Amino acid sequence: MLINAIHWNVDPVALQLGSFGLRWYSLMFLVAFALGYYIIDRMFKHEKVNENYLGSMLVYIFLAILVGARLGHCLFYEPGYYLTSEHWLEIFWPFYKGQFVGFQGLASHGAAIGILIALWLYWKKYNMNPWWFLDRLVIVVAVGGAFVRLGNLFNSEIYGTVTDLPWGFVFERNREVLPKHPTQLYESLSYFIIFGVSLCYYIRKKGQFKTGTIFGWWLVALFGARLLIEFVKNDQVDFEAGMFLNMGQLLSLPFIIGGLVIAWLAHKEKLPQGPFPKGENALIVAKWKEENEKKSKSK
Repeated sequence: MLINAIHWNVDPVALQLGSFGLRWYSLMFLVAFALGYYIIDRMFKHEKVNENYLGSMLVYIFLAILVGARLGHCLFYEPGYYLTSEHWLEIFWPFYKGQFVGFQGLASHGAAIGILIALWLYWKKYNMNPWWFLDRLVIVVAVGGAFVRLGNLFNSEIYGTVTDLPWGFVFERNREVLPKHPTQLYESLSYFIIFGVSLCYYIRKKGQFKTGTIFGWWLVALFGARLLIEFVKNDQVDFEAGMFLNMGQLLSLPFIIGGLVIAWLAHKEKLPQGPFPKGENALIVAKWKEENEKKSKSK
């Protein structure tokens, strides 16, 4: 037995009730979403923004993350498997051999693209400044990513290459015999740090800063960390073998470059400021007011 290593053999299913199995990964995802909602809700209350916007926005974001992350994995990493007549239904089918297993295979880059599309659609309907919202959303996305990577650890997946460092993990569930870099923990720790720094900046500025500042530098920090950690991570799919930069790193580069551009635009104050630079959508506000009045009368 290797002494200078951590032997890891945790069951990925946290709770089994008949054919339903709640995996640690799904549990971490739910914890991340609940914590993110709480933090964003506090921000909206602090900045006196109607909370109805948050409720409707979260529907957009939740669907964007789920659909974007799943499609990202299937299209970027395993198109040869999922884009076939035999397996395309498995893209959004959360059952395997009659058991609920959730979606095993989610790509953060796909989730990021999905969120950007959702925010664009939301902006067109509600007039809310997407840059303003992104500055706040990415703070909780960082902590969400940290919990999701912990879920990957419980699944004994997405780990690194062989290491002789004392914190190497022997993933016994996968019949590994040599310690590997626990890259899930590397990413999780990086994301927790990014979350802490971003939140402290928001609190210190009391929510008053140049729009795009947090979002721009957040992109650079998070995808920069992802790019570096990928150097000690195992290839996720066969075609990455022999590549100097793997798929995760290649997908990270546009986000890093985009982050630098956004940070520069924020510094020059070239992005619209405040949550509603063109004013709120009067029809939406009137509708919410009418609904609240009806609820008040029914009580």
